[in-house]
Amino acid sequence: MEATEPSTTTEDRRQRKARQTRNALATAAVDLILERGLAATTVEAIAERADVTRRTFSRLFVGKEDAALDFVRGDGDRINALLRERPAAEPPLLAYRRAVRDWLADRDDPAWHLRPRMRRLLALLDSEPALFAAYERIRVDAQDESIRILADRLGTDDVLDVRPAVVVDAAAGVLTAALRIWARGAAGHDSAAEDLAALVERAYDALTHEAASAVSYDTPEK
Repeated sequence: MEATEPSTTTEDRRQRKARQTRNALATAAVDLILERGLAATTVEAIAERADVTRRTFSRLFVGKEDAALDFVRGDGDRINALLRERPAAEPPLLAYRRAVRDWLADRDDPAWHLRPRMRRLLALLDSEPALFAAYERIRVDAQDESIRILADRLGTDDVLDVRPAVVVDAAAGVLTAALRIWARGAAGHDSAAEDLAALVERAYDALTHEAASAVSYDTPEK
């Protein structure tokens, strides 16, 4: 008897179940870290809270910090997907800015900062080195992919041409700065979560203003 391919419905069901398990573990990690603190939260406790085995956790995540920040990783993927969709003629910096804008404006699949208590989790980065290290790994991975996307848009090499890396580091740096300001502004409170989009826009305006000022400021060499 010939083996049959799994039906699309079966594959969809498996993928949906995998996403649900991953989200349950990520949510449990966030909740427990905010309830007990990072040091007092164990992988076993996260798995128990999500009602899965320790082995299932290890198959999906390298550690509790990685699990707690999984929503951040997912949104990095979303920003890059939106960046790929920007018009080809759009300047790279503007394309990245508008990809971030569209990510923040999406109400069908809200950005991670709109999830309950995520502002408090981001505020912990300043006091938890292990959590910060995990965040940095996620950020660098997302930016590396952004660099490749912009290199493809420009038809250039992302190693020999500095433009993709410069644009991404500047544009992603603006977003990171805005997120840190937002998290520190009212640590422990979620009520002002939706003001992040406006803060990000002001941050990008500041970057473009300063860049324009630097170009227009012509100081004769001595």
